[in-house]
Amino acid sequence: MTDHQSGEMNRPRKTFVIDTNVFIHRHDAILSFKDCDVVIPLWVLEELDKLKTYSDERGRNARHAIRFIEERARNGILAEGVKIENGSVLRVALDYDRKQAEEFDLDRADNKIILTALKLDRLKHIEVFFVSKDINARVKARALGIKAVDYEKQKTSFTHLYRGYQDGAFTPEQLETLGREQHVGWSGTLLSNQFLRGHVKGTDEWEVARYDSSRGDLTYVDSYEHGVMGICPLNPEQRMAFDLLLNDSISLVSIIGKAGTGKTLLALAAGLKKVFDSKVYTRLLASRPIMPLGKDLGFLPGDKEAKLSHWMKPIYDNLDLIVSQNSRPEFKNVDSLLKSEKIELEAITYIRGRSLPKQYIIIDEAQNLSPHEIKTIVSRSGKGTKMVLTGDPYQIDTPYLDSDSNGLTYLVEAFKGQPIYGHVTLSKSERSPLAELAAELL
Repeated sequence: MTDHQSGEMNRPRKTFVIDTNVFIHRHDAILSFKDCDVVIPLWVLEELDKLKTYSDERGRNARHAIRFIEERARNGILAEGVKIENGSVLRVALDYDRKQAEEFDLDRADNKIILTALKLDRLKHIEVFFVSKDINARVKARALGIKAVDYEKQKTSFTHLYRGYQDGAFTPEQLETLGREQHVGWSGTLLSNQFLRGHVKGTDEWEVARYDSSRGDLTYVDSYEHGVMGICPLNPEQRMAFDLLLNDSISLVSIIGKAGTGKTLLALAAGLKKVFDSKVYTRLLASRPIMPLGKDLGFLPGDKEAKLSHWMKPIYDNLDLIVSQNSRPEFKNVDSLLKSEKIELEAITYIRGRSLPKQYIIIDEAQNLSPHEIKTIVSRSGKGTKMVLTGDPYQIDTPYLDSDSNGLTYLVEAFKGQPIYGHVTLSKSERSPLAELAAELL
Protein backbone atom coordinates (compact mmCIF):
# COMPACT_ATOMS: atom_id res chain seq x y z
CA MET A 1 0.00 0.00 0.00
CA THR A 2 1.39 3.40 -0.97
CA ASP A 3 1.54 6.39 1.37
CA HIS A 4 -1.12 8.08 -0.76
CA GLN A 5 -3.52 5.13 -0.43
CA SER A 6 -2.86 4.97 3.31
CA GLY A 7 -3.62 8.69 3.63
CA GLU A 8 -6.87 8.24 1.74
CA MET A 9 -7.96 5.47 4.10
CA ASN A 10 -7.11 7.49 7.24
CA ARG A 11 -8.81 10.67 6.07
CA PRO A 12 -12.14 11.30 7.87
CA ARG A 13 -15.13 10.65 5.62
CA LYS A 14 -17.11 13.77 4.83
CA THR A 15 -20.65 13.75 6.18
CA PHE A 16 -23.23 16.36 5.23
CA VAL A 17 -26.22 16.85 7.52
CA ILE A 18 -29.03 18.43 5.52
CA ASP A 19 -31.51 20.91 7.00
CA THR A 20 -35.19 21.05 5.96
CA ASN A 21 -34.90 24.38 4.15
CA VAL A 22 -32.36 22.91 1.72
CA PHE A 23 -35.01 20.49 0.45
CA ILE A 24 -37.50 23.34 0.22
CA HIS A 25 -34.98 25.26 -1.89
CA ARG A 26 -34.27 22.23 -4.10
CA HIS A 27 -35.96 18.87 -3.58
CA ASP A 28 -33.12 16.78 -5.07
CA ALA A 29 -30.38 18.68 -3.22
CA ILE A 30 -28.74 15.50 -1.88
CA LEU A 31 -27.48 14.70 -5.39
CA SER A 32 -25.19 17.74 -5.12
CA PHE A 33 -23.10 15.91 -2.50
CA LYS A 34 -21.06 13.24 -4.29
CA ASP A 35 -19.03 10.35 -2.88
CA CYS A 36 -19.75 11.13 0.75
CA ASP A 37 -22.29 10.41 3.51
CA VAL A 38 -25.51 12.40 3.36
CA VAL A 39 -27.50 12.39 6.60
CA ILE A 40 -31.12 13.46 6.98
CA PRO A 41 -32.17 13.92 10.62
CA LEU A 42 -35.50 12.27 11.40
CA TRP A 43 -36.93 15.68 12.34
CA VAL A 44 -36.32 16.95 8.82
CA LEU A 45 -38.73 14.27 7.58
CA GLU A 46 -41.26 15.37 10.20
CA GLU A 47 -41.02 18.99 9.02
CA LEU A 48 -41.37 17.93 5.39
CA ASP A 49 -44.44 15.93 6.38
CA LYS A 50 -46.04 19.05 7.90
CA LEU A 51 -45.15 21.20 4.91
CA LYS A 52 -46.40 18.76 2.26
CA THR A 53 -50.01 19.90 2.73
CA TYR A 54 -49.17 23.51 1.81
CA SER A 55 -50.36 24.64 -1.62
CA ASP A 56 -47.39 26.94 -2.22
CA GLU A 57 -43.87 26.29 -3.48
CA ARG A 58 -42.77 24.99 -0.08
CA GLY A 59 -45.49 22.37 -0.14
CA ARG A 60 -44.67 21.27 -3.67
CA ASN A 61 -40.96 20.96 -2.93
CA ALA A 62 -41.71 19.10 0.31
CA ARG A 63 -43.82 16.57 -1.59
CA HIS A 64 -41.17 16.18 -4.29
CA ALA A 65 -38.46 15.72 -1.65
CA ILE A 66 -40.42 13.03 0.19
CA ARG A 67 -41.02 11.11 -3.04
CA PHE A 68 -37.37 11.54 -4.01
CA ILE A 69 -36.17 10.13 -0.68
CA GLU A 70 -38.74 7.31 -0.77
CA GLU A 71 -37.52 6.16 -4.20
CA ARG A 72 -33.98 5.80 -2.86
CA ALA A 73 -35.20 4.06 0.27
CA ARG A 74 -36.35 1.11 -1.85
CA ASN A 75 -32.71 0.07 -2.29
CA GLY A 76 -32.07 -0.67 1.38
CA ILE A 77 -32.63 0.46 4.95
CA LEU A 78 -32.24 4.21 5.42
CA ALA A 79 -31.26 3.90 9.08
CA GLU A 80 -28.24 1.82 8.00
CA GLY A 81 -27.41 3.72 4.82
CA VAL A 82 -28.44 3.38 1.17
CA LYS A 83 -26.13 3.83 -1.81
CA ILE A 84 -27.53 6.42 -4.25
CA GLU A 85 -26.76 7.19 -7.88
CA ASN A 86 -24.10 9.88 -7.29
CA GLY A 87 -21.86 7.55 -5.28
CA SER A 88 -22.93 8.80 -1.86
CA VAL A 89 -24.56 6.95 1.00
CA LEU A 90 -27.90 8.33 2.17
CA ARG A 91 -28.87 7.76 5.78
CA VAL A 92 -31.58 8.91 8.18
CA ALA A 93 -30.28 9.71 11.69
CA LEU A 94 -32.70 8.72 14.46
CA ASP A 95 -31.14 10.38 17.52
CA TYR A 96 -29.49 13.61 18.65
CA ASP A 97 -26.92 14.63 21.26
CA ARG A 98 -28.70 14.14 24.57
CA LYS A 99 -25.91 15.67 26.69
CA GLN A 100 -26.27 19.09 25.10
CA ALA A 101 -30.06 18.86 24.78
CA GLU A 102 -30.76 20.47 28.18
CA GLU A 103 -29.60 23.82 26.83
CA PHE A 104 -32.04 23.80 23.89
CA ASP A 105 -35.77 24.13 23.39
CA LEU A 106 -36.58 20.66 22.09
CA ASP A 107 -40.03 21.70 20.96
CA ARG A 108 -38.25 23.30 18.02
CA ALA A 109 -37.38 20.78 15.32
CA ASP A 110 -34.44 22.86 14.09
CA ASN A 111 -32.71 22.47 17.46
CA LYS A 112 -33.02 18.69 17.25
CA ILE A 113 -31.61 18.83 13.73
CA ILE A 114 -28.57 20.82 14.92
CA LEU A 115 -28.09 18.44 17.87
CA THR A 116 -28.15 15.54 15.42
CA ALA A 117 -25.23 17.13 13.58
CA LEU A 118 -23.48 17.64 16.93
CA LYS A 119 -23.82 13.95 17.83
CA LEU A 120 -22.23 12.96 14.52
CA ASP A 121 -19.55 15.64 14.85
CA ARG A 122 -18.31 14.06 18.05
CA LEU A 123 -17.43 10.85 16.23
CA LYS A 124 -13.73 10.72 15.40
CA HIS A 125 -13.84 9.01 12.02
CA ILE A 126 -16.03 11.49 10.16
CA GLU A 127 -15.89 15.19 9.21
CA VAL A 128 -19.31 16.77 9.62
CA PHE A 129 -20.78 19.71 7.71
CA PHE A 130 -24.18 21.11 8.63
CA VAL A 131 -25.89 22.40 5.47
CA SER A 132 -28.64 24.98 5.92
CA LYS A 133 -30.18 27.96 4.14
CA ASP A 134 -31.06 29.41 7.56
CA ILE A 135 -28.38 31.87 8.70
CA ASN A 136 -29.39 31.64 12.36
CA ALA A 137 -29.24 27.85 12.29
CA ARG A 138 -25.73 28.03 10.86
CA VAL A 139 -24.70 30.48 13.59
CA LYS A 140 -26.03 28.16 16.32
CA ALA A 141 -24.26 25.20 14.75
CA ARG A 142 -20.96 27.08 14.64
CA ALA A 143 -21.44 28.09 18.28
CA LEU A 144 -21.40 24.36 19.06
CA GLY A 145 -18.20 23.89 17.05
CA ILE A 146 -19.86 22.35 13.99
CA LYS A 147 -18.76 23.32 10.49
CA ALA A 148 -21.83 24.98 8.97
CA VAL A 149 -22.24 25.93 5.30
CA ASP A 150 -24.89 27.37 3.02
CA TYR A 151 -26.27 25.27 0.17
CA GLU A 152 -24.32 26.79 -2.73
CA LYS A 153 -25.85 25.03 -5.70
CA GLN A 154 -27.61 27.45 -8.09
CA LYS A 155 -25.76 30.33 -6.47
CA THR A 156 -23.83 33.07 -8.21
CA SER A 157 -22.01 36.20 -7.08
CA PHE A 158 -24.27 39.23 -7.39
CA THR A 159 -21.25 41.51 -6.90
CA HIS A 160 -19.75 40.22 -10.15
CA LEU A 161 -23.06 39.68 -11.95
CA TYR A 162 -23.26 40.33 -15.69
CA ARG A 163 -24.71 43.83 -16.10
CA GLY A 164 -25.54 43.63 -19.81
CA TYR A 165 -23.18 46.32 -21.09
CA GLN A 166 -19.56 47.39 -21.26
CA ASP A 167 -18.13 50.88 -21.17
CA GLY A 168 -15.93 51.79 -24.09
CA ALA A 169 -15.37 54.44 -26.72
CA PHE A 170 -16.53 55.02 -30.27
CA THR A 171 -14.22 56.50 -32.87
CA PRO A 172 -15.57 59.44 -34.89
CA GLU A 173 -15.76 57.11 -37.90
CA GLN A 174 -17.83 54.55 -35.97
CA LEU A 175 -20.22 57.24 -34.73
CA GLU A 176 -20.65 58.56 -38.27
CA THR A 177 -21.37 55.06 -39.62
CA LEU A 178 -23.77 54.30 -36.79
CA GLY A 179 -25.70 57.48 -37.46
CA ARG A 180 -25.81 56.92 -41.21
CA GLU A 181 -26.31 53.14 -41.51
CA GLN A 182 -27.59 52.28 -37.99
CA HIS A 183 -24.91 49.60 -37.59
CA VAL A 184 -21.14 49.31 -37.74
CA GLY A 185 -18.63 46.46 -37.83
CA TRP A 186 -17.17 45.27 -34.54
CA SER A 187 -14.12 43.14 -33.79
CA GLY A 188 -14.11 43.39 -30.00
CA THR A 189 -15.38 40.93 -27.40
CA LEU A 190 -19.06 41.25 -26.55
CA LEU A 191 -21.75 38.70 -25.79
CA SER A 192 -24.90 38.40 -27.86
CA ASN A 193 -27.19 41.39 -27.13
CA GLN A 194 -24.60 42.99 -24.86
CA PHE A 195 -24.37 46.78 -25.17
CA LEU A 196 -21.41 49.06 -25.68
CA ARG A 197 -21.84 52.37 -23.86
CA GLY A 198 -19.42 54.95 -25.17
CA HIS A 199 -18.86 58.53 -24.09
CA VAL A 200 -19.05 61.03 -26.94
CA LYS A 201 -15.80 63.02 -26.82
CA GLY A 202 -16.23 66.72 -26.10
CA THR A 203 -19.79 66.38 -24.82
CA ASP A 204 -21.67 65.12 -21.76
CA GLU A 205 -23.56 62.58 -23.86
CA TRP A 206 -23.26 58.83 -24.19
CA GLU A 207 -23.89 56.79 -27.31
CA VAL A 208 -25.19 53.25 -27.10
CA ALA A 209 -25.05 50.27 -29.48
CA ARG A 210 -26.02 46.60 -29.07
CA TYR A 211 -23.94 43.70 -30.33
CA ASP A 212 -25.84 41.56 -32.87
CA SER A 213 -24.16 38.15 -32.86
CA SER A 214 -25.97 37.01 -36.01
CA ARG A 215 -24.46 39.91 -38.01
CA GLY A 216 -21.28 40.33 -35.99
CA ASP A 217 -21.72 44.08 -35.70
CA LEU A 218 -23.00 46.85 -33.43
CA THR A 219 -26.56 48.06 -33.95
CA TYR A 220 -27.51 51.62 -33.05
CA VAL A 221 -29.82 51.96 -30.03
CA ASP A 222 -32.58 54.49 -30.57
CA SER A 223 -32.77 57.46 -28.20
CA TYR A 224 -36.59 57.16 -28.06
CA GLU A 225 -36.76 60.94 -27.70
CA HIS A 226 -40.48 60.90 -28.57
CA GLY A 227 -41.12 58.31 -25.86
CA VAL A 228 -42.82 54.94 -25.67
CA MET A 229 -46.46 55.32 -24.62
CA GLY A 230 -45.48 58.72 -23.27
CA ILE A 231 -42.47 57.42 -21.31
CA CYS A 232 -39.06 58.74 -22.36
CA PRO A 233 -35.75 57.12 -21.32
CA LEU A 234 -33.77 59.39 -19.00
CA ASN A 235 -30.34 57.73 -19.20
CA PRO A 236 -28.36 55.36 -21.47
CA GLU A 237 -29.30 52.27 -19.45
CA GLN A 238 -33.02 53.01 -19.87
CA ARG A 239 -32.40 53.30 -23.63
CA MET A 240 -30.84 49.83 -23.48
CA ALA A 241 -33.87 48.52 -21.62
CA PHE A 242 -36.30 49.86 -24.23
CA ASP A 243 -34.14 48.40 -27.01
CA LEU A 244 -34.45 44.93 -25.47
CA LEU A 245 -38.10 45.29 -24.47
CA LEU A 246 -39.21 46.36 -27.97
CA ASN A 247 -37.11 43.83 -29.89
CA ASP A 248 -39.37 40.95 -31.01
CA SER A 249 -36.41 38.64 -31.68
CA ILE A 250 -35.43 38.75 -28.00
CA SER A 251 -37.96 36.60 -26.15
CA LEU A 252 -36.48 36.78 -22.64
CA VAL A 253 -35.40 40.01 -20.94
CA SER A 254 -34.24 40.66 -17.39
CA ILE A 255 -33.90 44.09 -15.82
CA ILE A 256 -32.22 44.59 -12.45
CA GLY A 257 -32.13 47.87 -10.59
CA LYS A 258 -32.69 49.50 -7.24
CA ALA A 259 -35.90 51.32 -6.29
CA GLY A 260 -36.82 54.16 -8.64
CA THR A 261 -34.71 53.13 -11.64
CA GLY A 262 -37.83 52.55 -13.77
CA LYS A 263 -37.75 48.78 -14.19
CA THR A 264 -41.49 48.16 -13.99
CA LEU A 265 -42.51 51.39 -15.72
CA LEU A 266 -40.33 50.74 -18.78
CA ALA A 267 -41.52 47.13 -19.03
CA LEU A 268 -45.19 48.13 -18.85
CA ALA A 269 -44.82 50.96 -21.37
CA ALA A 270 -43.08 48.67 -23.88
CA GLY A 271 -45.61 45.89 -23.29
CA LEU A 272 -48.58 48.19 -23.86
CA LYS A 273 -47.06 49.51 -27.08
CA LYS A 274 -46.50 45.98 -28.38
CA VAL A 275 -50.04 44.91 -27.49
CA PHE A 276 -52.10 48.00 -28.41
CA ASP A 277 -50.07 49.58 -31.23
CA SER A 278 -47.90 46.92 -32.86
CA LYS A 279 -50.35 44.11 -32.01
CA VAL A 280 -47.45 41.66 -31.93
CA TYR A 281 -48.86 40.10 -28.76
CA THR A 282 -52.51 39.42 -27.94
CA ARG A 283 -52.30 40.38 -24.27
CA LEU A 284 -50.05 41.87 -21.62
CA LEU A 285 -49.87 39.70 -18.51
CA ALA A 286 -48.33 41.30 -15.42
CA SER A 287 -47.59 39.28 -12.31
CA ARG A 288 -45.58 39.42 -9.13
CA PRO A 289 -45.02 37.22 -6.05
CA ILE A 290 -47.92 37.61 -3.61
CA MET A 291 -46.33 36.03 -0.57
CA PRO A 292 -43.39 38.26 0.48
CA LEU A 293 -43.63 36.98 4.05
CA GLY A 294 -45.20 33.60 3.38
CA LYS A 295 -48.85 34.71 3.47
CA ASP A 296 -51.40 33.48 0.96
CA LEU A 297 -54.16 35.33 -0.90
CA GLY A 298 -56.68 33.83 1.49
CA PHE A 299 -55.61 36.19 4.28
CA LEU A 300 -57.26 39.08 2.41
CA PRO A 301 -61.04 39.60 2.03
CA GLY A 302 -62.95 39.59 -1.24
CA ASP A 303 -62.77 37.73 -4.53
CA LYS A 304 -59.59 37.07 -6.50
CA GLU A 305 -59.57 40.53 -8.14
CA ALA A 306 -60.09 42.30 -4.81
CA LYS A 307 -57.28 40.34 -3.22
CA LEU A 308 -54.93 40.94 -6.13
CA SER A 309 -55.48 44.69 -6.00
CA HIS A 310 -53.59 44.84 -2.69
CA TRP A 311 -50.55 42.99 -4.03
CA MET A 312 -50.60 44.62 -7.47
CA LYS A 313 -50.68 48.22 -6.20
CA PRO A 314 -47.19 49.02 -7.64
CA ILE A 315 -48.41 47.79 -11.04
CA TYR A 316 -51.53 49.98 -10.76
CA ASP A 317 -49.38 53.00 -9.86
CA ASN A 318 -47.19 52.59 -12.92
CA LEU A 319 -50.19 52.01 -15.18
CA ASP A 320 -51.76 55.15 -13.77
CA LEU A 321 -48.66 57.15 -14.74
CA ILE A 322 -48.74 55.76 -18.28
CA VAL A 323 -52.47 56.51 -18.61
CA SER A 324 -51.83 60.10 -17.52
CA GLN A 325 -49.37 60.48 -20.42
CA ASN A 326 -51.88 59.30 -23.05
CA SER A 327 -55.16 60.76 -24.33
CA ARG A 328 -56.35 57.65 -26.13
CA PRO A 329 -59.98 56.49 -25.58
CA GLU A 330 -58.97 53.05 -24.26
CA PHE A 331 -56.56 54.75 -21.84
CA LYS A 332 -59.22 56.81 -20.06
CA ASN A 333 -58.21 55.30 -16.71
CA VAL A 334 -56.62 52.15 -15.34
CA ASP A 335 -59.99 50.41 -14.83
CA SER A 336 -61.00 50.94 -18.47
CA LEU A 337 -57.55 49.69 -19.52
CA LEU A 338 -58.02 46.50 -17.51
CA LYS A 339 -61.53 46.00 -18.91
CA SER A 340 -60.13 46.01 -22.45
CA GLU A 341 -59.14 42.34 -21.90
CA LYS A 342 -55.78 43.14 -23.48
CA ILE A 343 -54.12 43.40 -20.11
CA GLU A 344 -54.36 40.92 -17.26
CA LEU A 345 -52.99 41.02 -13.73
CA GLU A 346 -52.37 37.56 -12.32
CA ALA A 347 -50.81 36.07 -9.22
CA ILE A 348 -47.74 33.96 -9.87
CA THR A 349 -49.49 31.19 -7.93
CA TYR A 350 -51.96 30.80 -10.80
CA ILE A 351 -49.45 30.89 -13.66
CA ARG A 352 -48.24 27.38 -12.85
CA GLY A 353 -49.73 24.86 -15.25
CA ARG A 354 -50.79 27.44 -17.83
CA SER A 355 -49.52 27.62 -21.40
CA LEU A 356 -49.13 31.26 -22.42
CA PRO A 357 -48.75 31.80 -26.21
CA LYS A 358 -48.50 35.20 -27.95
CA GLN A 359 -48.37 37.14 -24.69
CA TYR A 360 -46.12 39.85 -23.31
CA ILE A 361 -45.46 38.66 -19.76
CA ILE A 362 -43.94 40.82 -17.03
CA ILE A 363 -42.82 39.19 -13.78
CA ASP A 364 -42.18 41.96 -11.28
CA GLU A 365 -40.19 41.52 -8.04
CA ALA A 366 -38.64 38.36 -9.51
CA GLN A 367 -35.83 38.48 -6.92
CA ASN A 368 -38.29 36.90 -4.46
CA LEU A 369 -38.45 33.71 -6.53
CA SER A 370 -36.21 30.68 -6.16
CA PRO A 371 -34.27 29.25 -9.13
CA HIS A 372 -36.82 26.43 -9.35
CA GLU A 373 -39.73 28.89 -9.39
CA ILE A 374 -38.04 30.94 -12.11
CA LYS A 375 -37.58 27.79 -14.19
CA THR A 376 -41.24 26.86 -13.71
CA ILE A 377 -42.44 30.32 -14.75
CA VAL A 378 -40.15 30.81 -17.77
CA SER A 379 -41.08 27.33 -19.02
CA ARG A 380 -44.73 28.52 -19.22
CA SER A 381 -43.80 30.64 -22.24
CA GLY A 382 -45.76 29.54 -25.27
CA LYS A 383 -44.99 30.14 -28.93
CA GLY A 384 -44.57 33.82 -29.75
CA THR A 385 -44.42 34.89 -26.10
CA LYS A 386 -42.00 37.44 -24.67
CA MET A 387 -41.13 37.28 -20.98
CA VAL A 388 -39.68 40.13 -18.94
CA LEU A 389 -38.38 39.70 -15.39
CA THR A 390 -37.63 42.70 -13.21
CA GLY A 391 -36.33 43.00 -9.67
CA ASP A 392 -33.83 44.25 -7.13
CA PRO A 393 -31.73 41.47 -5.55
CA TYR A 394 -30.95 43.76 -2.61
CA GLN A 395 -34.62 43.83 -1.61
CA ILE A 396 -35.53 40.21 -0.92
CA ASP A 397 -38.45 39.37 1.36
CA THR A 398 -38.35 35.58 1.03
CA PRO A 399 -36.60 33.54 3.76
CA TYR A 400 -33.55 31.52 2.70
CA LEU A 401 -32.95 33.57 -0.47
CA ASP A 402 -30.33 36.29 -0.81
CA SER A 403 -28.76 38.42 -3.53
CA ASP A 404 -26.60 35.47 -4.64
CA SER A 405 -29.11 32.61 -4.51
CA ASN A 406 -32.38 34.08 -5.81
CA GLY A 407 -33.84 32.97 -9.12
CA LEU A 408 -33.41 36.29 -10.92
CA THR A 409 -29.65 36.43 -10.29
CA TYR A 410 -29.36 32.76 -11.26
CA LEU A 411 -31.23 33.34 -14.52
CA VAL A 412 -28.98 36.26 -15.54
CA GLU A 413 -25.85 34.17 -15.12
CA ALA A 414 -27.37 31.11 -16.83
CA PHE A 415 -28.77 32.90 -19.91
CA LYS A 416 -26.11 35.55 -20.64
CA GLY A 417 -24.85 35.29 -24.20
CA GLN A 418 -27.92 33.49 -25.55
CA PRO A 419 -29.21 35.12 -28.80
CA ILE A 420 -32.84 35.21 -27.58
CA TYR A 421 -31.92 36.81 -24.25
CA GLY A 422 -31.00 40.30 -23.16
CA HIS A 423 -30.20 41.89 -19.80
CA VAL A 424 -29.47 45.32 -18.43
CA THR A 425 -28.73 46.64 -14.96
CA LEU A 426 -30.21 50.06 -14.19
CA SER A 427 -28.06 51.96 -11.73
CA LYS A 428 -29.52 55.46 -11.53
CA SER A 429 -32.77 56.20 -9.73
CA GLU A 430 -34.94 58.63 -11.69
CA ARG A 431 -37.83 58.74 -9.23
CA SER A 432 -36.56 61.75 -7.26
CA PRO A 433 -33.36 63.02 -5.61
CA LEU A 434 -34.77 61.84 -2.26
CA ALA A 435 -35.44 58.33 -3.60
CA GLU A 436 -31.94 58.17 -5.07
CA LEU A 437 -30.35 59.24 -1.81
CA ALA A 438 -32.48 56.81 0.21
CA ALA A 439 -31.53 53.91 -2.07
CA GLU A 440 -27.85 54.71 -1.54
CA LEU A 441 -27.80 55.52 2.18
CA LEU A 442 -30.49 53.37 3.78
